[in-house]
Amino acid sequence: MKAAVYRGPGDIRIEDTPEPEIEEQTDAIVRITHTAVCGSDLWFYRGEEEEEEGAPVGHEPMGIVEEVGDDVRSVEPGDRVFAPFAISCGECEFCRKGIHTSCVNGGFWGGEGRGAQGEKIRAPQADGTLVRVPDRYADDEDALEALLPLTDVMGTGHHAAVCADVEPGDTAVVIGDGAVGLCAVLAAKRLGAERIIAVGHHEDRLELATELGATEVVSSRGEEAIEEVQELTYGGANHVLECVGAESSLETAAGVVRPGGNIGYVGVPHVEDPTFLQPLFFSNASLTGGPAPVRAYAEELMDDVLQGTLDPSPIFTKTVDLDGVPEGYEAMDEREAIKVLVKIDQ
Repeated sequence: MKAAVYRGPGDIRIEDTPEPEIEEQTDAIVRITHTAVCGSDLWFYRGEEEEEEGAPVGHEPMGIVEEVGDDVRSVEPGDRVFAPFAISCGECEFCRKGIHTSCVNGGFWGGEGRGAQGEKIRAPQADGTLVRVPDRYADDEDALEALLPLTDVMGTGHHAAVCADVEPGDTAVVIGDGAVGLCAVLAAKRLGAERIIAVGHHEDRLELATELGATEVVSSRGEEAIEEVQELTYGGANHVLECVGAESSLETAAGVVRPGGNIGYVGVPHVEDPTFLQPLFFSNASLTGGPAPVRAYAEELMDDVLQGTLDPSPIFTKTVDLDGVPEGYEAMDEREAIKVLVKIDQ
């Protein structure tokens, strides 16, 4: 089969790789029909995170179940499914607590037969990991494209809102205008925030943030951005959603949170000097978050998507086929696309 493979910084190739097979009776084989390129993929693409040369890549799978192990009970061949970026059993202590990214039997996509930017994937812990799409929507392209962000960015944006303790009537500040930040705007709106201030650097993305529910936008940087948000919020916001992970964005979040407030952080931290922690300490502000347990939120978010009250699909601003995945990485790296949708015709 064909799959996207990492060959070094800036070098993603489509190569022939072995087809995945059932290895454990809890596995399923899924034929991928939709996937995506994630902003977090850019960390290794740019050489800012280590990745093994030759590793299949991608962690946002949606497709059709082709085969299941003898112990799989929740899905069967022919089912349309999607899967979060983390594999989870659904039964261990941490899955039962809703922290599926800490599953003792789980892990993350990647490695042989487990890169989602390919024609097929082996899904370990299928009963805990795979989310079945109701039959009536299984071939509804609009619904599928709206559901695909639930594999990662929509669930991650929602996690930021939950960790920031956003409730009806609140003022929320979203740091970051990438796909996760835009989904965090949607999440804050879904949870009832009255004011949503989106902070970013790209006018086109901030325009989309407004379309998705942001009531105000801030396009300045650094101290200027902090001062502008402080003025808009009369001294800071109680609910701040940090959706980037860069040192500068964490500093901005720490600079705009109100004493006693909450920062929900979901951007993978890339920090050399954590001096932003000191103002949080002295203001008694909370910093809560981590890799989003997307599986915990999948059903409730899917219900809203299928009812037509939640649609994160506008974050896809470029569509490619499997052979176009390298082009998709380039487009996101050059900020020519917010998020790239990959459709695989088989």
